[in-house]
Amino acid sequence: MTESPDSRAKTLNFNVGVLGHVDSGKTSLARALSSTASTAAFDKNPQSRERGITLDLGFSSFTVDCPDHLRDSGGQQPYDSLQFTLVDCPGHASLIRTIIGGAQIIDLMMLVVDVVKGVQTQTAECLLIGELTCPRMVVVLNKIDLLPPNKRQSAIEKMTKRLHKTLESTRFKECPVIAVAAKPGGPEAPETEEPQGVPALIELLKQQTYLPKRDAKGDLLMAVDHCFSIRGQGTVMTGTILQGSLAINDTVEIPVLKVTKKIKSVQMFRKPVSGAMQGDRVGVCVTQFDPKLLERGLVCTPGSLRTLYAAIISTRKIGYFKGSLATRAKFHITVGHETVMAKVTFFGLPPADTKPTPSEPSSLETPFTFEREYSYQDEYVSRQKEAALGPDPEQWALLEFERPVTCPALCLVIGSKLDTDIHANACRLAFQGRLLHGFEDKSYAETSLPQLRIFKTKHKEGQVERVTDDYSVIGRSLFKKETNLQLFVGLKVTLSTGESGVIEGGFGQSGKFKIRIQASLVADAHIQSTFSVLGLSRRSTGCGKSGKPDIPSHIPSIPLGIACVPGEV
Repeated sequence: MTESPDSRAKTLNFNVGVLGHVDSGKTSLARALSSTASTAAFDKNPQSRERGITLDLGFSSFTVDCPDHLRDSGGQQPYDSLQFTLVDCPGHASLIRTIIGGAQIIDLMMLVVDVVKGVQTQTAECLLIGELTCPRMVVVLNKIDLLPPNKRQSAIEKMTKRLHKTLESTRFKECPVIAVAAKPGGPEAPETEEPQGVPALIELLKQQTYLPKRDAKGDLLMAVDHCFSIRGQGTVMTGTILQGSLAINDTVEIPVLKVTKKIKSVQMFRKPVSGAMQGDRVGVCVTQFDPKLLERGLVCTPGSLRTLYAAIISTRKIGYFKGSLATRAKFHITVGHETVMAKVTFFGLPPADTKPTPSEPSSLETPFTFEREYSYQDEYVSRQKEAALGPDPEQWALLEFERPVTCPALCLVIGSKLDTDIHANACRLAFQGRLLHGFEDKSYAETSLPQLRIFKTKHKEGQVERVTDDYSVIGRSLFKKETNLQLFVGLKVTLSTGESGVIEGGFGQSGKFKIRIQASLVADAHIQSTFSVLGLSRRSTGCGKSGKPDIPSHIPSIPLGIACVPGEV
């Protein structure tokens, strides 16, 4: 019998991500905690069973009495039970992209650490992902049964202190740490071996729960992680509702396939329901759909998502990434539930816009707009080694995807170097940001990118031929005689003796030009026959005469008469 929405609303669903290094015991812990498992739980993948590691997201659940601090949070109809949905994320190094996808749908993170081995490379990466996606975390020290009984407590205390030291500079400072043995004796031990510390962990999880922000309004966005068929019924898509709601007979779109389907039935952990809302984990049944076409992806209200060929994002370098972030380099970009290679071009505010006044620190919330001009960067500008200068300046990036991606607006974007040696002790997560603007036209380079006003400053030097008076000099050796000097009128120049001026125009037919000095020349300048003219700047966005592009060649060249701004270096 189908439950009414009113009866379903009495149970609060709370998503807990189980993350950690490979072989830290995450799946064993999820199994020990769970009383009910979904179809996809506990490594149904045959390859997972063969290799003994998790290859995909697994989901399971258990229900407990609602704790007092949540019991009266359900509005007019209080919650009477709390359902924990466990998202078991793989820890194998090559599957970090799956972890990123799973982390975006969890309310609390359980970081599982092997008490014998401590924090390992993928443990640190999971911690970083948690910082980007989760408000709370619990650290679980697993496999305490491997410690000698007479040294067990001291080893647990030592590891706990070490973890608190590691977490001092993160958002999870002083987060709770608890010790357990999810599978005493290891994977081959008989099932009669009872887990250790699990009841205490459940109580801790209950204490750490909060009322997640849930809203049934707005367009539906559901993250699908598994898809399978049931003979005689149809195809079931299981996943978590990220926003909005769904109900039986609703029409939903699978945007990556450009198809729409009507919902025939909905279940929450094998219990039929009439609908579900943000935060719920559900199975949605549709008909006449091949499950092989969609293993992981997004389902949404028809027309609410867009498929992008390129995008503009805000960027922040992840501090633990040791390499540089170079323009034109390719990164693995995780956006929505997809990971795809993309070429990256970094840009920021012009130098004059990034110098904070003593009383006003630099803002890190400058909104992106196509009306503003931006400065091209050869690489991301980082101040990590110069802490006294404050945080990195505000920066953005143009991502050009190797294949189109489907994602919601303002979604989290993570750039990684997943092709780094998986055995190297190095963080592969490079930068993170938010999607600000997407280009949906396949020919975006010609139709849309001309709106993006990126310039690159160039520098030239010439000589002063003679001084005409205290405020004027004649320069040479800067332009060819066929150059249209009117394009450079008003451009700022700096003399080697320190004075600043602007180009007033040409002088004769041989490429010479006249400079108007803003303040009078210093005395020594009158007796010098030649000196350098420094700081002649131009803004360029195309290819130079060498044929080598200053920035991607599809960003249009701006005529010099427009690109040169008087008074700027």
